[in-house]
Amino acid sequence: MARYKPIDRNPRLLPVVLSEQIPPGSFELALDHLVDHELDCSVLDTRFRNDETGASAYDPRVMLKIVLLAYSGGLISSRRIEAACLHHVQCIAISGDSQPSYTHIAKFVRELGDEIHSLFTQVLLTCDRLGLPSSTSPSDDFGQKSCHDKTLGSFSSWAL
Repeated sequence: MARYKPIDRNPRLLPVVLSEQIPPGSFELALDHLVDHELDCSVLDTRFRNDETGASAYDPRVMLKIVLLAYSGGLISSRRIEAACLHHVQCIAISGDSQPSYTHIAKFVRELGDEIHSLFTQVLLTCDRLGLPSSTSPSDDFGQKSCHDKTLGSFSSWAL
């Protein structure tokens, strides 16, 4: 009987620089910049009162990036958003590998729904005004689509 080299399908630890996983000119990079430097996210900070006591919270700016990135591609299930944060490099990069659970994501959206809607609108309008990509499609490997494209790709390929 022929002998073959064994195949090892276990994961390897590979050096990955997360900041290099977000391509220049992409919606992800635009979203990252807008949330960090352009949007007024102070309304999100006022909801947290854990300065001295209580557990540390996920940074609301990171949670906002995660939710807006998911929404921009049509992904609205908190469980699928959680899976994306665990398995897809660009989501891992945009979240800083924070890996929030689906319950944290759902609570964030439930409690800040109106604020998220307002900030999402600001992001899309800013992207449109500046001529930046304003949505993603994971089927295109987070490819770019315009603000006016009403047929956003589904995240069905993310359903793990």
